[in-house]
Amino acid sequence: MSSPLTYAAAGVSIDAGDELVRRIKPLARKTMVPGVLAGIGGFGALFEMPKGLREPVLVSGTDGVGTKLKLAFSLDGHDTVGQDLVAMNVNDILVLGARPLFFLDYFACGKLDVAIAERVVGGIARGCELAGCALIGGETAEMPGMYPDGEYDLAGFAVGVVEKSAIIDGHGIVPGDVVLGLASSGPHSNGYSLVRRIVEASGADYCSDFGGRTLAQTLLEPTRIYCKPVLAVLERVPVKGMAHITGGGLVENVPRVLPDSVCAVIRREAWPRPPIFDWLQRKGQVADGEMHRVFNCGIGMVLIVDPAHAQWALDEFTAQGETCRVIGTIEPRRGEAPGCRVIC
Repeated sequence: MSSPLTYAAAGVSIDAGDELVRRIKPLARKTMVPGVLAGIGGFGALFEMPKGLREPVLVSGTDGVGTKLKLAFSLDGHDTVGQDLVAMNVNDILVLGARPLFFLDYFACGKLDVAIAERVVGGIARGCELAGCALIGGETAEMPGMYPDGEYDLAGFAVGVVEKSAIIDGHGIVPGDVVLGLASSGPHSNGYSLVRRIVEASGADYCSDFGGRTLAQTLLEPTRIYCKPVLAVLERVPVKGMAHITGGGLVENVPRVLPDSVCAVIRREAWPRPPIFDWLQRKGQVADGEMHRVFNCGIGMVLIVDPAHAQWALDEFTAQGETCRVIGTIEPRRGEAPGCRVIC
């Protein structure tokens, strides 16, 4: 395990490990926030609990980037997957109302390429800055024979804090409440096994133009990190529930925050779907139901509020520079009806 501002290097040659640590330290320092107890050379990272909370509750999450890494390997897209990693973790703990405090990562490879590792960790550091949390450590593991040349695995771990009385768990959601959707930047970090099959089957060229960018750049667009704008809105607007739209799409993630007595009815025409999803559906001949189950389809985060607070929330998100729309309502759930329906 690493100490603050440094990385453990399991099985990595001394020269390569020292060089990686030298390059990573300045990146990690940029993410420092109050609470980090800096100390190089220990076996564990230290973080002091924030002051001023009456009943602080720690919220933790762990996740990876999935098969989006395959595109990074083949397209030399190592600069953005680090932000993807941070986003997948901090957005998850955010839905409980938690403010991210710190982040740790795990980078494993067959043979360490210091330049690639630095690019990946650079993205992690940028993600931590966007989330307002500290990158206080990580693990770099070199395991010959475990990974093909040029490939690596990436995982992360985030910890945040929320006042016990302010935990958002969806218990107060009732029929008539409003479903709000925050725009995504694209597929984020989900559905990439299907994405790669569609590109391969269609014969598309990753270098081809796609709206002024290449298809590769569009597909490697990093996951949005919603922490700062959402936390700013939570200070002013009572939010009843939130869902991070990851694998499972709208239809499987939104029900996770709903009481069994209600369901979400989402209107597909309520937001403009980014062109990449239209392209994937057309090229892959993907049914609407499968699109809504695999991809976020342009909505990266869902919030549920009382109708009296909906416009208030929309105005606050606009002030934060976010694109937020009313995308549906909460209705009574009858029998075995699904917890979320997308009406096309």
